[in-house]
Amino acid sequence: MTTAYITHDDCLLHKMGPCHPECPERLVAINKGLTATGLGDRLWKLTAAPITAQQLETVHPRDHIDWLDSLQPVQGLAYADPDTALNCSSLHAAHLAAGAVTLATEVVLRGEATNAFCAVRPPGHHAEQAIAMGFCIYNNVALGVEQALSHGEVERVAVLDFDVHHGNGTVDIFQNRPEILVCSSFQHPFYPYRYYDIQRPNIVNTPLPAGTTGAAFRQAVERDWLPALRQHQPQMIFVSAGFDAHKDDPLGQLLLEESDYRWVTDLIVDAAQRTAGQRVVSTLEGGYNLPALSRSVNAHLEGLLSAQ
Repeated sequence: MTTAYITHDDCLLHKMGPCHPECPERLVAINKGLTATGLGDRLWKLTAAPITAQQLETVHPRDHIDWLDSLQPVQGLAYADPDTALNCSSLHAAHLAAGAVTLATEVVLRGEATNAFCAVRPPGHHAEQAIAMGFCIYNNVALGVEQALSHGEVERVAVLDFDVHHGNGTVDIFQNRPEILVCSSFQHPFYPYRYYDIQRPNIVNTPLPAGTTGAAFRQAVERDWLPALRQHQPQMIFVSAGFDAHKDDPLGQLLLEESDYRWVTDLIVDAAQRTAGQRVVSTLEGGYNLPALSRSVNAHLEGLLSAQ
């Protein structure tokens, strides 16, 4: 039993123009960091396969999928929203990113790995049912959740999101699904300004003001997430692992450090040990300072490996 590490080189082909923060170099930095620390040698490395059309339609309507297909350019860029561009390889990369999470779900459910991390792009947690936005095309973590729930043995799932930006897409998709608990910590007020004040028993929003330190983040997560997890008793936990709340990240103003990512990973691993048979699937969301991203992913993976 180990931690599965799922990625694909073709995730590097998705490019949204020069100087765009969501760039291929993010994955390059992560992989270089794993090599430099030797942590990569402890992971079970798998290559993602594209998500199937049937799986994709468990979250996104067919007409929305068709619209995205029609939008993809033969050359140059086309824009799904002002922040989210597609090049000729973007939908291929997006199919692989989503497929990595469904593969991770299957691997963990079969007991072949204790948990899994998907080093993929484009990210997904801003993608709503019928809106691509915020660098996100398909909602990768939501697709993994639906894959898990298609197995009769899994009836209750939790999604935990510690990206600096609120996981509006995941909330949009699951807001009326009581079997799915969604907990999201995020800088507020801040992009995307959607669903941050929604009132649902299965939605736990943890807004944090700019300048929030790691200590205050930990206190807020313990206050909000732990009671919800105890009540929900998830049988599998999914993680939207965004690392842009790091103090060095250019897109946010929270002040987390690598030790805070290790702490929240340990909290997630402990929760999974209590109710979910250790089953955790994590997927990359944000994180745009390359050295900080690399170090933070290492801390997250060290926490996942501690579950073995």
